Amino acid sequence: MFFDPNGKAEGLAHNPMKALVAPRPIGWISSVSPTGTANLAPYSFFNLIADRPFMMMFATSGHKDSFFNVVATGEFVWNLVSHDLLEAMNRSAANVDANVDEFELAGVTKAPSETVNVPRVAEAKAALECKVDQFIPLKSDTEGRHNTMVIATVTRAFIQDDLIRNGRFDNQSARAVSRLGYMDYAVIDTVFELDRPD
Repeated sequence: MFFDPNGKAEGLAHNPMKALVAPRPIGWISSVSPTGTANLAPYSFFNLIADRPFMMMFATSGHKDSFFNVVATGEFVWNLVSHDLLEAMNRSAANVDANVDEFELAGVTKAPSETVNVPRVAEAKAALECKVDQFIPLKSDTEGRHNTMVIATVTRAFIQDDLIRNGRFDNQSARAVSRLGYMDYAVIDTVFELDRPD
C-alpha cells in the first residue's frame, strides 16, 4: 500500500513511519537549566552523525525543557539506555514542571562530567559529553509546532570499566535499548560480525 506519511493512512490504526525507521537509538539527554535544575529526557530522533570530530544530533518536535536548557547553556550529555534503566528512562519522559529535578523523578544518580557542567547518569553504562555547534530550524508541522535539530561535538566519552572486553565496548553485555515506534522497544542481546567485502 502507499500512504501519505504526514496524513491519516487509510486502514492503519496508527502512523507507521517511526516503526519503519527502526531500531533507533534513544537520545537520553541530560541538561541543566540556567537556574541549576537538572533535566533528563529521552528523544527518539537522535544519532551519531560524524567522526573526526565525533558529532551527534537530536531533534525536538515542539520545544521542551531540554531544548531550552541546551540553548541557554550550549551543553548536554547523552546517556546510554540499557535494559536495566528502561523504567527510569520511561519515568523521565513524563511531562513535568521545568523546576522538577528529573534525575530524582527517574530515580537515578547524578555523576560529574569532565568537560561540561551537566551531570551524566551514574548508572548508565556509557555517556557522551557534548558541546553544541549549531541549532538548525526544521519545518514546522501543520499546527505550527516548531521542530529543531541540535548538532554538537562530543568532547568526552565515558564507559563503565566492566563493559570493556578485549579492548572493545561489549554491546551484548550492555543490552542497549532501542526505539521501534508505537510503544515498542527492543534490546540488543545478539551480536554478530560481518566482514566488509574486499
